Amino acid sequence: MADDQSIPEKLATLVVSFGAGWLAHRAVKAIWQKATGKPPSMIDDDDATLVSVVTFAAVSGATAALTRYAAGRGTAKVTRRIQHH
Repeated sequence: MADDQSIPEKLATLVVSFGAGWLAHRAVKAIWQKATGKPPSMIDDDDATLVSVVTFAAVSGATAALTRYAAGRGTAKVTRRIQHH
């Protein structure tokens, strides 16, 4: 979050980021399961291969970063519109 954000904008960004992140994580898990036919591999899964764990982590991390970026930009845009009205 930018240092020049107001408290309400920071709170809105936090809420939107959390909700969008939760939805994105569920979507990644569902897409992974549909594409591979197996649930996502977790680190503590004895049957998981290193490649599947690293691939899922990379996809999840990239999705989280993009979701946070989009949520922050979207929230900032909406709050600017509200402040100008």
